[in-house]
Amino acid sequence: MKMQTNFLCALTLFLTASFGMLHAQDNNVNTEFGVKGGFNMSNLYGSGDDVDDNNVLYGFNAGVYATLPISDIVAIQPEILFTTKGAEFEYNNALASGSTKFKLNYIEVPLLVRVNVTKNFNIHAGGYASYLVSSKITGEGSVDFDQEIDRDDLAKFDAGIAAGVGVDFDPISIGVRYNYGLTTVGKERNDGFGGTYTIPDAKNSNLTLYLSYKLN
Repeated sequence: MKMQTNFLCALTLFLTASFGMLHAQDNNVNTEFGVKGGFNMSNLYGSGDDVDDNNVLYGFNAGVYATLPISDIVAIQPEILFTTKGAEFEYNNALASGSTKFKLNYIEVPLLVRVNVTKNFNIHAGGYASYLVSSKITGEGSVDFDQEIDRDDLAKFDAGIAAGVGVDFDPISIGVRYNYGLTTVGKERNDGFGGTYTIPDAKNSNLTLYLSYKLN
């Protein structure tokens, strides 16, 4: 089963169980400022295609966040993160074998609506926008290489939707979030024959396990 399908199913089950507990006491949202970081499992998906779990690229994210209450249990949560994305492709044929990693590094700004379902559980959803700061492709196996990719050959901006759940143990929180990209990573180009092509013609997919620490 695909990575995003597993996460969305788990999130649906969590929400179904959690909304029955909204009457719990002392689940008010408080103003917070803190730092966070986590472990990324990223991938690329094409138009109309599911994410192939075999192509997961492991990476990280790190940055800062704020939680700004707008009611007793609802808050706006902006973040600024450095995050890695991309995918890993393995090959094995009569001529060569190995793997190729397509690495994309972004400054990402999620803007989320956070709801404290109970004192220790929250759900959050919203969107994100990212700016590509660097990219490279590396190979290991029969052919080893490490080459920077000109950012002008890729889309510099990425955007998508995000949703997740968190568990709060003041001042530490842990959680899981899924980012679903809506913009193509590659840039459309003319093929010289009146047509166009896009390489890579794919979008970002990223599952994150994170840890945050409240500073105030």
